[in-house]
Amino acid sequence: MSKYNGEIVAGSLLLKESRVIAELLLRGLEEKKFYQEVLVSNVLQKRSPASAKRQAKLIRNRLLPLHKDFWIMIRDGSYEQSGQTLFAASIAHSHLLGDFIMQAVQLNIKTFQKQISYRDWDNFFEECKHRDPVTSKWAESTTKKIRQVIFRILAEAQVIDSTRSMNLIPFSLLPEVKELLIRHEKNYVLKCLEAIQ
Repeated sequence: MSKYNGEIVAGSLLLKESRVIAELLLRGLEEKKFYQEVLVSNVLQKRSPASAKRQAKLIRNRLLPLHKDFWIMIRDGSYEQSGQTLFAASIAHSHLLGDFIMQAVQLNIKTFQKQISYRDWDNFFEECKHRDPVTSKWAESTTKKIRQVIFRILAEAQVIDSTRSMNLIPFSLLPEVKELLIRHEKNYVLKCLEAIQ
């Protein structure tokens, strides 16, 4: 089975939309009813059904494997709690994001680099091609989009200050998010998040 998937290309943390999707999941809607809410009722308030479906599918795939405690934190938590829980969910769903954090971002923090760069991503992605040959089949436009989304996630999660300057800023894992990850044995995610503290 492939280690990496390109699904992350569909969007960054999508906090506002994720709160809505978490609510739908907590209501226990079956898939058909779920997509009816997305496409007919337009709960995500998107201009095009295609965009609504793409984002809903990404968020659903991110959240479904997680315990409903995560969904509750995303729906009801503060902006910061919800954002960090989504960051954790994104890492669980995309090892491409997690491995980039563990290998490139952590190294830059440890070596007192002030920034992360596209070169860091390019070097990391070259290694990914050896670890998972499927990544070498991705179109260049796909890998550029993935890079863009990953850097946007890092900015939204407050690991970097913005996607322009890409300065690393001190990241602090919220105790309630950490407790959630420990309780549900999300060891890989916890390792990634602790690597950048």
